[in-house]
Amino acid sequence: MTAPETAPARDYSKTLFLPQTEFPMRAGLPVREPLFIERWKRMDLYGKLRAAGRDRPKFVLHDGPPYANGNIHIGTALNKILKDVVVRSQTALGFDANYVPGWDCHGLPIEWKIEEQYRAKGRNKDDVPVIEFRQECRTFAAQWLDVQREEFKRLGVTGDWDHPYATMAFPAEAVIADELMKFSMSGQLYRGSKPVMWSVVEKTALAEAEVEYEEHVSDTVFVAFPIRSGAEGDLAAARVVIWTTTPWTIPGNRAVAYSKKIAYGLYRVTEAPADNWATPGQTYVLADSLAATVFKAARVEAFARVADVSPSTLAGLTLDHPLAKLGYGFAVPMLDGDHVTDESGTGFVHTAPSHGREDFELWMASGRLLRERGIDATIPYTVDADSVLTEAAPGFTGTRVLTAKGEKGDANKAVIAALTEAGALIARGVLRHQYPHSWRSKKPVIFRNTPQWFIAMDRPVDSLGNRTLREVALQGIDDTQWVPTQGKNRITGMVANRPDWVVSRQRAWGVPITVFVHRETAEILRDARVNARIRDAFAAEGADAWFRDDAAQRFLAPDHDPAAYEKVTDVLDVWFDSGSTHAFVLDDPEAFPGLAGVKRVRDGGRDRVMYLEGSDQHRGWFQSSLLESAGTRGRAPYDIVLTHGFVLDGKGLKMSKSKGNVVAPQSVIKDSGADILRLWVAASDYTDDLRIGPEIIKTFAETYRKLRNSLRWMLGSLAHRVPGDDVAYADMPELERLILHRLAELDGEIREAYAAFDTKRVVALLNGFMTGDLSSFYFDVRKDALYCDPVSSVRRRASLQVIDEAFRRVAIWLAPVLAFTAEEAWLDRYPSEDGSVHLQTLPETPADWLDPALAERWHRIRRVRRVVTGALEIERAAKRIGASLEAAPTVYVADPELLAALEGCDFADTCITSAITVVAGEGPAEAFRLDEVRGVAVVPSPAEGRKCARSWRVSPSVGSDPDYPEVTPRDAQALREWDAAHPEASAA
Repeated sequence: MTAPETAPARDYSKTLFLPQTEFPMRAGLPVREPLFIERWKRMDLYGKLRAAGRDRPKFVLHDGPPYANGNIHIGTALNKILKDVVVRSQTALGFDANYVPGWDCHGLPIEWKIEEQYRAKGRNKDDVPVIEFRQECRTFAAQWLDVQREEFKRLGVTGDWDHPYATMAFPAEAVIADELMKFSMSGQLYRGSKPVMWSVVEKTALAEAEVEYEEHVSDTVFVAFPIRSGAEGDLAAARVVIWTTTPWTIPGNRAVAYSKKIAYGLYRVTEAPADNWATPGQTYVLADSLAATVFKAARVEAFARVADVSPSTLAGLTLDHPLAKLGYGFAVPMLDGDHVTDESGTGFVHTAPSHGREDFELWMASGRLLRERGIDATIPYTVDADSVLTEAAPGFTGTRVLTAKGEKGDANKAVIAALTEAGALIARGVLRHQYPHSWRSKKPVIFRNTPQWFIAMDRPVDSLGNRTLREVALQGIDDTQWVPTQGKNRITGMVANRPDWVVSRQRAWGVPITVFVHRETAEILRDARVNARIRDAFAAEGADAWFRDDAAQRFLAPDHDPAAYEKVTDVLDVWFDSGSTHAFVLDDPEAFPGLAGVKRVRDGGRDRVMYLEGSDQHRGWFQSSLLESAGTRGRAPYDIVLTHGFVLDGKGLKMSKSKGNVVAPQSVIKDSGADILRLWVAASDYTDDLRIGPEIIKTFAETYRKLRNSLRWMLGSLAHRVPGDDVAYADMPELERLILHRLAELDGEIREAYAAFDTKRVVALLNGFMTGDLSSFYFDVRKDALYCDPVSSVRRRASLQVIDEAFRRVAIWLAPVLAFTAEEAWLDRYPSEDGSVHLQTLPETPADWLDPALAERWHRIRRVRRVVTGALEIERAAKRIGASLEAAPTVYVADPELLAALEGCDFADTCITSAITVVAGEGPAEAFRLDEVRGVAVVPSPAEGRKCARSWRVSPSVGSDPDYPEVTPRDAQALREWDAAHPEASAA
């Protein structure tokens, strides 16, 4: 029985070694984080990182330039935080991980904003001198660059913020132009006329990366083309049927494509309504697999298959245009096309080479056949830049495909009416489908044939060893590490199938296509002297030099007659700008000395260059950078490409202002702090889409709280650590050696995870260790020893030593993720004017700390401990005991392996009880058991003896030391040592 307690004669709390720290429990991140940003600036952390890494191998995370046209959003925050975690972790791994932030400053979005301002003021852009307009764009971009720079700093991102790169900087514009001129000099750049995606609203060509596919409702028509020649018998009177979702392209039709892989037949209508377009007796050629579907759409009630129509027969046919009487009296050939399928439509494809890539390629590939048939191969320009049908579309000139606002025009209606009048229509309808839209204006685009500048994908050139750009790019993909690995397949398919690169835009704000074309021969001028003058002028004055009235004279004379050449006025696709950033950032030792001279892994060095962006950049920046570098250097610009997903709301829905589910990083930082955002980023599976919302933020705030409390407790305990008061490893208790084993295990696992950019695993490992191994187990068990043991206690000294080792490693391991909190904790432990956890590399961990046998023994001990803890929880809930120190349970262990593990273990100390009895056997039926720990049973009972007034242990030995009658002998020894060290306090 526990003896009655009396009030202690002394305040023993003053003799305990309780945690002492100024590291606050409440983080106050929104207030404290800006102070650390100022500190890092004041101490020049970036400069110190560069100095420390001077002789280390380089790891360069080349920044994909965000667009300087608005505040950052949660997706941008994800990207920048992930980059910073990678850079900081690679620094900790021992690399010189320099990060130079950059911005994309040219292009339509900024130009569009300035035009909006003009329209609001009633101004016309065309009335403003181009250089003045460009200056307004430059000012706009510079303003937002500064805004975003501060927002990125607030996320805790460290980099060369004082010297970022910008595509609109004069030296950058000079290099971009120079890179374009390299393509010109090598023969890869050419001017051609091909169908391109064209934004009517923005009046410019668009690349695939500049469109998004949205739901759209299109008019559909089934159109019959009469057979003109090449057929006999019933076939001679038949008509070939096509299906299209773009009736406005019918004036541009010049052929009908078929496939020799499809079975076709001649079909006759036998029954149909009296007012039907397809009437009884009419015959049509259709794919056998689609005939029934077509006749259903045409409201045909009955039909009969008359005969086979072989591919060889189709190859010999020439058709009449369905609108021949309106001025389309030319012959329409049948062409064999690999792109034709019988998945939908009629099995035939209306071919308008002005309005489709495959149509264009088939038409161009059929040049010889067309010449043999005497067919004019000229591709008509049927639609202008405003989507107005031209004189090349007789009967429809002046109608519009889309209005200036991107809405549906009157061209479809006019063409359908004409087809109906001509008796060429057999059915019509509407189709709801995914259709390309400009991602800026959100309006549909059209495909139109227009003169543009292209970089050839399949033209072998001497500068690439007689290889094509496509071949070199595909090899570059193979040479690159892709994270996750599926990114390789995605970009491979895109590069393998992409058309020539359209690099021209019909806008004003950008780097111009610095090419002169001979007015008579149409040949591109290739002259290194001219190129050098252009490059030097751009470096000194910027790309505005191209738009000055004297540009031709300045660049061409005295070597060439300026009057003989046309100066190209198109500007470059902004993807070419950003795709060239490696040339003026990674390759410029003067502007960015910390990045230049990279000797990469593939070249026999250890240096690596990483590109890291969202997965949409497989068709954007990753690809444009690859093509640019492959075309000018014969290799990929990167060694590693890492991609992340997009951010959705907490329910997995796309964020939108209209739904009210947008999570702004600025709001999260204001309410919770940037470290909570950083923890969310690092702990999430970034290879997939990420979710964020109020409840998710709360979850990560709670995880953060637990991690912070672990750091705080370690710091508080280490206030009592005497420097150099170490215990030899061999003299340490097993429990301390177990924690050292875990540190050694984690060292390898965390190094491996950081090296693989697996931040989610890093957070999981640290969270499991700090909350599972440390807070809920080791700290819990060792609190009694740390607070109550004598100063001389080996157990207490060893525990402080292990906590010191754990704190140092945990702080450095956490630093890439919790950049602010790790710094705060580090400075609490190691105060210094210019010190920082971010200057530390991962500490080496002694290999002999690894002890798998010890770990296995303690794994078994902790399994038995779980049963004891479970039994005591029930006792506490029933109020039969208060603290676990009031208990002295009996533990029955039938499992021989578990029983053997307990031998030599102070199991009462491990279970935080005042006593414990271990008995071999199954135990009584009423004993407490856990299903997941077989062979262990626990019978709780109260501890015998008196309660120690200092440590609160219950023991018969309390009072056995006459000098200290209220405490246990252990506590008496602690008091004796304490009193000796504090004679004044003990006397009082």
